[in-house]
Amino acid sequence: MQRQHRIQFPQTKAHSLSQDEVFFYLQEAENQRKIRFHDYDKIYQVQGLYEQIFYDRLKCTSPGKVTSILQSAVKQSDDNFTELRVLDFGAGNGMMGEELKKLGVSRLIGVDIIPEAYDATVRDRPGLYDDYYVTDFTRLDDDSREKITAWQCNCMVTVAALGFGDIPPKAFISAFNIIESEGWIAFNIKETFFDTSDKTEFSKMIREIIFSKYVDVYNIERYRHRLSIEGEPLYYFAIAGRKKADIPAEYLESKGIIMA
Repeated sequence: MQRQHRIQFPQTKAHSLSQDEVFFYLQEAENQRKIRFHDYDKIYQVQGLYEQIFYDRLKCTSPGKVTSILQSAVKQSDDNFTELRVLDFGAGNGMMGEELKKLGVSRLIGVDIIPEAYDATVRDRPGLYDDYYVTDFTRLDDDSREKITAWQCNCMVTVAALGFGDIPPKAFISAFNIIESEGWIAFNIKETFFDTSDKTEFSKMIREIIFSKYVDVYNIERYRHRLSIEGEPLYYFAIAGRKKADIPAEYLESKGIIMA
């Protein structure tokens, strides 16, 4: 039986905090630690803590929803879900990978930037991935690119890691361009990223590429991602579609998107 950790959400309202600034307290023996929700390295080091916070307490539904919308998109084609060779980009400790594995994808390759994510996956879900790479896609070296490309991934998924600085635009495009043409993509984004008042580079990039000639969107669905610490619903969009071609840097530059 998984150990239950002693966690406490702050008593004051967190409405004034952005989603990546929200935090909780973890009680450990005589010490109490303050940990931000996006301090994934610290959370992954404590077995079961990620699942307890986001899935048990805050009722996160995103891995299941993004898997479902991807499955629905693939069914609209002549492709078979079980033939997908998936790049799980921002794989974390394998929550999304676990959902995909249940449906029998052909290959599952994990990628994350922090070694603690890999360590947690090996600890909690050994054997889930065919391979798992700890690397920075904004500075992807030739050797790593060659190894990942060799898996011939025809699908990329990304869950709950986009738009908060965890995965910058350059990294997302680099991963997208590794996927085979006519391959599948599925990801989720916070609902406000579709608002033109959001001037961040990531928001601008998403709005441009999902309605561009480089992506054929099959499904877009608004859904409840999880609850806030006050118990209020946080809504995201799940998006699934087909890659038509690599996205050149020149296209993004022409839209005023800086890929630094």
